[in-house]
Amino acid sequence: MHGFGKREMNNPWEEIKLDDYEKHMSLDFVKQLQTMNKMMKEQFDAYQVNTAMIFGIAGGNGLEHVSKEKYQIVYGVDINKEYLEAVSGRYTDLSGVLQCLQVDLIKDTSKLPNAQLLIANLLIEYIGYQAFVVAVHRVDPDYVSCVIQINTDEKNWVSDSPYIHVFDRLDEVHSQMEQDELVSVMEGAGYQKILEETESLPNGKALLRIDFKKGKERTYDIN
Repeated sequence: MHGFGKREMNNPWEEIKLDDYEKHMSLDFVKQLQTMNKMMKEQFDAYQVNTAMIFGIAGGNGLEHVSKEKYQIVYGVDINKEYLEAVSGRYTDLSGVLQCLQVDLIKDTSKLPNAQLLIANLLIEYIGYQAFVVAVHRVDPDYVSCVIQINTDEKNWVSDSPYIHVFDRLDEVHSQMEQDELVSVMEGAGYQKILEETESLPNGKALLRIDFKKGKERTYDIN
């Protein structure tokens, strides 16, 4: 969902106000917030697990679908401290289950605990395949569920809106995802693709969910 940067200067995601981000994502002609909410319910319900971790939690979209009967602990990870404070304030009903962690997934993966399910939605675009696989190795989940954005217009991967200039600096850290490369990288890390689903968006874009299950030993060293 959110990014963690590639350079020493302040990460662009630390500067984007949550209100601007959520208003942009929920516009009728963008509809990513609403579509992602539906997809996250399916992600939380899909597997027999009792611990989960969400990379790029932002404002906590989708957390209302966390069942306290099912989940003992859900980690919400983001680089933006203000996002995490907002999540904690919004989801007080998940007290005792939800734990928010401020982590830069490029530099600080050693801070990550283990979880059985790892959810990474619109996140890999901002850290790259290699850093993502290193983080996956650290969390060591049984299942990984990713959502990546499929763009018909690669030059304008952020939808035009009154909030578009809020995202100007994201070009510094954004890379277009290719599903075949993601699958290949995950297979190399010992994870097999078990599910692929696409949700269309109003503006010609689409959200592609790909789930993986831990299988054979990874074929190369990612440390």
